[in-house]
Amino acid sequence: MYLGFLVCLFGVIAMVPLHLRSLEHIDLQKKYGPKRGTRIGETFGLISGWGFFGFWIGVWVSPQPRFALPFFTEYLMRLSFLNLQIPLVHIVVSFPFLVIGCWLGIQGVKTITLKASETHKTEKIITVGVYSIVRHPQYLGGLLSHVGITFLLSSLYSLMVTPLVVFLIYLIALKEEEELIKEFGEEYLNYKRRVPMLMPKLR
Repeated sequence: MYLGFLVCLFGVIAMVPLHLRSLEHIDLQKKYGPKRGTRIGETFGLISGWGFFGFWIGVWVSPQPRFALPFFTEYLMRLSFLNLQIPLVHIVVSFPFLVIGCWLGIQGVKTITLKASETHKTEKIITVGVYSIVRHPQYLGGLLSHVGITFLLSSLYSLMVTPLVVFLIYLIALKEEEELIKEFGEEYLNYKRRVPMLMPKLR
């Protein structure tokens, strides 16, 4: 039994309902008043956002079986601090996923500000920079980084739950857009028509 992995996986799943609730800005303000509702939403956003990310890291690094691609397995790199031997081909595979994923995440946070990223509340629709490529660059960056780190660490269970991670991110993105349409109406709908959700258009 790999208890640490299971705890982290269930932690990721448990954060999702709180994350979804943090997106319901209008409903929270109606129920608790503008000031208190905003504060509750921001608190839920902080807890669920950092909680999701923390447990997600656990999914990658917790003890679990390792996998290897069926070629160039004789070339290994030792990570002594994790007591792991990583096939060099995994490093090669992981590199573009990590570079692009980190770039999307960092640029996304820089564009909408850290506070908006943490609290899941934006004051306006951002359509420039990485937000002109996809509507959810931070989520796409997270998914790409998940693949990259999974290969880098050869984490078998992390690889196996990738479809679940994609589903959870997609669910969060759908809910976020539902709430943004309530808040910004036609402005967001126009943006939605122009820019893809998670898969960039090939030009």
